[in-house]
Amino acid sequence: MVCRMFRIEAEVDNDRRDLLRSRLRDTNLAASPVLAALRGTPGEREVPLHVWASDSSGGLAGGLVGHTWATWLHVTYLWVDARYRGAGLGGRLLARAERIARADRACTAARLETWDFQAPDFYTGQGYDVVSVIPDYPPGITEYTLTKRLR
Repeated sequence: MVCRMFRIEAEVDNDRRDLLRSRLRDTNLAASPVLAALRGTPGEREVPLHVWASDSSGGLAGGLVGHTWATWLHVTYLWVDARYRGAGLGGRLLARAERIARADRACTAARLETWDFQAPDFYTGQGYDVVSVIPDYPPGITEYTLTKRLR
């Protein structure tokens, strides 16, 4: 007979976090031939991808922070200083990251998340498709997940 008594805790415990991550990875590898095939290949590792724009004084005009993994570019942050918005800088930063992901890292797609007050229209204008809409995340705000095939 299996004991059904559990002690549930809520605390920060890095050792157990690492053990959980390891066990989840092993479970996922056993369940997914796709993830198992990635094991030991360059595509298995997340590789940072950062693109920066400086203004004429050397200050930060904008930037993109993301990573590539398993033939996907994941854009984590894209920001352009208010003084340079509307001048095409965001599109140039995004296009540069997509070009690096496609040409240097063999990525075939990109994904990102944005909120309704940020830039969903900007991203659809760059060829991204909305694949998920989460209302009230956080309350009063809608989050969008968008993807794009990289050609």
